[in-house]
Amino acid sequence: MADTDPRATGQRIKDLRRNAGMSQSDLAIAMDRSESWVSQVERGVQPVERLSILQALADALGVSVRDVRPDAGAPEEPEQAQQPVSNDLDALRVALTGHPALGSLFDEPQEGSTATAAELRSQVDEVWDLAHASKYAALSERLSTLLPSIEAAVRHAPASERRELHTLRARAYQVAAAAFVRQDEADAAWIAADRALQAAELAGQPLEVVASLFRMAHAFIRQQRTEQAEHAAAAAVEVLTPRAESPACPPEELSLLGAMNLVLAVINAREGHRAATHQHIGQARAIAARLGEDRNDFDTEFGPTNVELHAVATAVDLGDAGLALDVADNVDPRGLSSERQARFLLDVARAHAQRRHVGEAVAALIDAEKLAPEQIHSHHSSRDVVRDLVQVSGNRVPKPLAELAERMAIG
Repeated sequence: MADTDPRATGQRIKDLRRNAGMSQSDLAIAMDRSESWVSQVERGVQPVERLSILQALADALGVSVRDVRPDAGAPEEPEQAQQPVSNDLDALRVALTGHPALGSLFDEPQEGSTATAAELRSQVDEVWDLAHASKYAALSERLSTLLPSIEAAVRHAPASERRELHTLRARAYQVAAAAFVRQDEADAAWIAADRALQAAELAGQPLEVVASLFRMAHAFIRQQRTEQAEHAAAAAVEVLTPRAESPACPPEELSLLGAMNLVLAVINAREGHRAATHQHIGQARAIAARLGEDRNDFDTEFGPTNVELHAVATAVDLGDAGLALDVADNVDPRGLSSERQARFLLDVARAHAQRRHVGEAVAALIDAEKLAPEQIHSHHSSRDVVRDLVQVSGNRVPKPLAELAERMAIG
């Protein structure tokens, strides 16, 4: 019989922890989670459904997955878990390496140094379009040549043009950071976000600085450095919140404040802090209602719909699959980018997987794949869900799931 009672699982984890001579703090450190999360798991408040998390708990406790939860599937074979996945960002990673325009320091002419701001602006807009469409191979090819061009141009341009070029440089590095985060290259994302922040400050654009912090916070989240992510997001919220009290606060500024509240909601959900998660979702909802429409300021796609997408995602992270599916039933994401729509469907699939609704989860993943195949094939969350669904299915893996796993190179 399936052991689906989170209280029983929590008590078992508590017993295993004590048998291992570990405190809640020790287990939290080993899991890269908070003590609060461990406490909620042990009390049955925070359900643990995903096999990947069960495996991590088992590893931290020095036991098997079945010791943690007897009904769990067998652990993955090491070669399957470590199978590399190409994310098509290799060229962009190389472009990020070293000094961005070394020849300029020696007054050597460089390709792209004569590009006009209008030409570069058009190219930056194009790569952001590729990011929103989750077309990472094309993005990598374009951006790996665009970044050196902008770096060369800003160093050779007249002083009167440098502010705009620094702004474009900030936006170009922001899209690089966003792409790296989505494709699980968090170290490169951090570098790109840091360069974006520096460029934004040189441009004298404080809102671009905040937008760069937004990308940096997501890089930290992906690195599981939640304290640093929270510091970056909370600092921005602290500065922007009093400014938002003015009726004349620009919508672009409100969008960034709302987006940063969503970052804080994600962080708190990952840490198992329900009250704080719902608080930040509520604050983002209020800001979105004030805007009254879906927008894309600083390429955040902030607005009422994106808030609800995050409400679904954070509910899944908290283990509240029922709430996630209830919210999802009332969301129409078709006005957002392919990337956002695919991510929404991935979170719907995650919710169904938590309830072991294999058919519904696979259907959502296949719909997401149609929208953004590169994203679904390589994103760590989609790969985790597919592996979990295969494990749950045992010897009766449905044909659509088996075919999807094959397309994703999950053996």
